[in-house]
Amino acid sequence: MRIALGIEYDGTRFHGWQTQQAGVRSVQEELEQALSKVAARAVRVQCAGRTDSGVHAVGQVVHFETEAQRDQRAWVLGGNSNLPFDINITWARPVPDSFNARYSAFGREYRYLISNRPTRSALLSRRAVWVHKPLDEGRMHEAAQHLIGTQDFSSYRALGCQAKSPVREMRAIRVHRNGDLVILDVAANAFLHHMVRNIAGVLIAIGKGERPTDWSREVLELRDRTLGGVTAPPQGLYLTRVHYPPEYAVPAPGTVYLELR
Repeated sequence: MRIALGIEYDGTRFHGWQTQQAGVRSVQEELEQALSKVAARAVRVQCAGRTDSGVHAVGQVVHFETEAQRDQRAWVLGGNSNLPFDINITWARPVPDSFNARYSAFGREYRYLISNRPTRSALLSRRAVWVHKPLDEGRMHEAAQHLIGTQDFSSYRALGCQAKSPVREMRAIRVHRNGDLVILDVAANAFLHHMVRNIAGVLIAIGKGERPTDWSREVLELRDRTLGGVTAPPQGLYLTRVHYPPEYAVPAPGTVYLELR
């Protein structure tokens, strides 16, 4: 039987999604240990998108195969009872063998939160990046529109990115303000390593007035990461949704607290 799960987590205390060497805490390892207790046998999961150290998720999706006969409620409640406070299973459902959390996805969405006020926030210190200099979200949004379309994002990926191609389809990108929060929402068919954080770094520089709005396009056209902007910190980044064909009936994640009103 193949099971899909919706997962949310606070990435602050994790060294990313992927299982690493002994003694290094990862989301994957914690989740597999919890599910293995429910199944009474080893469980190995595959996720829709691996997140880095300090990055959060409200819309992560995983799948695994098991011979254990458990209903959906048992996977959710049983899994959560064995998980630490900073990981939670939000839903579970059986899926066809054709479903793959990573390869069946045709789109992904991320959100980047910026706390933009003169003083830092005690409550958001690990949930948003703090920028004390005033940001012009209108300039940031204008600059972001240069990234729409199917383009070579070499300048916006990590130097160590292992993706075979730097070409991605940016479907939507929006910057808006909600009080002291400046919010960057991006949607694409897929993302490169550090792609959203590198975009955020460029847009923050533009929002501060340090660069013109066309700089985002100039960086893109250079196709050279070494000539790009600063990589923004991880704590502001959230994987918010993964899109699948409707026949898999994957639930949409809740986003109520991402607005942080």
